[in-house]
Amino acid sequence: MPSVLGVLGVAGEADRIGLGTDGARRVAVLLVDGMGAELLAAHRDVAPFLNAALTNGAPQRTLTAGFPSTTATSLASLGTGVPAGEHGIVGYLLAIPGHDRLMNPLNWRLTGKGPRVDLLKGVVPEQFQPVPTAFERAGAEGVTVTQVAPTYQDGSGLTRAALRGSEFRPCFSSGDLVDGVITALGQGDRSLVYAYHGDLDLTGHVRGPNSEAWALELAQVDLTVRLIAERLPVGSALIVTADHGMVEIAEPVDFDTNSELRVGVRAVGGEPRARHVYTEPGAADEVAAAWRTVLGADFTVLTRAEVIASGWFGPRVAAHVTARIGDVVVVANGHGAVTRSAAEPHHSRLIGHHGSLTSAEMLVPLCTYYEPF
Repeated sequence: MPSVLGVLGVAGEADRIGLGTDGARRVAVLLVDGMGAELLAAHRDVAPFLNAALTNGAPQRTLTAGFPSTTATSLASLGTGVPAGEHGIVGYLLAIPGHDRLMNPLNWRLTGKGPRVDLLKGVVPEQFQPVPTAFERAGAEGVTVTQVAPTYQDGSGLTRAALRGSEFRPCFSSGDLVDGVITALGQGDRSLVYAYHGDLDLTGHVRGPNSEAWALELAQVDLTVRLIAERLPVGSALIVTADHGMVEIAEPVDFDTNSELRVGVRAVGGEPRARHVYTEPGAADEVAAAWRTVLGADFTVLTRAEVIASGWFGPRVAAHVTARIGDVVVVANGHGAVTRSAAEPHHSRLIGHHGSLTSAEMLVPLCTYYEPF
């Protein structure tokens, strides 16, 4: 998004990644949830329009998602232009001070047993994630900013935290998304449109990214992108990217049935391929050692200090973000996962997962279409 703002002439911003759309006065960014670059490249016959954009000589064809490679973190990075160590949305489930249950930033609620608690009353999104968003920065410079997304994202905690600063236009289908993007692009003298498409990710989770259902859904995405690109007004650009890729898991390790993994553990956050392990006071080193022994070479297990020093969450981790990171962080290197059959029965049955550092999960496409003056 900072590069998009640079294209639109927002003060203090620059096109750092070479979008190749200099002179554009109107830019739409379409985020296709779960469309990894490797998966897209493996389906050239299914998605010819998208794959053609990856080989058209553009200076940058793929991007690397931040860690963890999961939707809430990536959308926050997209919306703010900074990595998780600064915006603070460090995973799918994370610990927050003052609460003994973990938080899910996608729905901005506490998880686990007990009453369903809406954190909007106690954890203000604009304070939880205080970095000004790209949309706020664009709006301050006179750019008309619109978000085109499903209705559940209108005013949600994650939208307020990471994507605030835009007018919201709900969409109800792929066709409505196309119309919404084109209509929003025509607003104002300069316009920025952010659009979200989520069906590919859902299909990959449930059916697997290697399934025929996933390929058919990708074909629908390819059509949607082509319909937008064919309708771009003069002086407009469409940029298509994703938040993460996906892999199919094999032989997961079940935390809830493994007594060795549970010793010294207070709570388990994150998701199956990228776990935040919150330990009892002083137990982090022992827990890390135990998890390394049980999980073996198929996983990388680091303490919080090691993860921060390694720069997984970016070059800087803000002081108020540190406690949200697990005392121990565990990622799958191959096709493994750490599931929770009792606490997360639905999640544990899913075929497709993401969150770790493999190229299949981290690399996302960057497809650009420009209708010059």
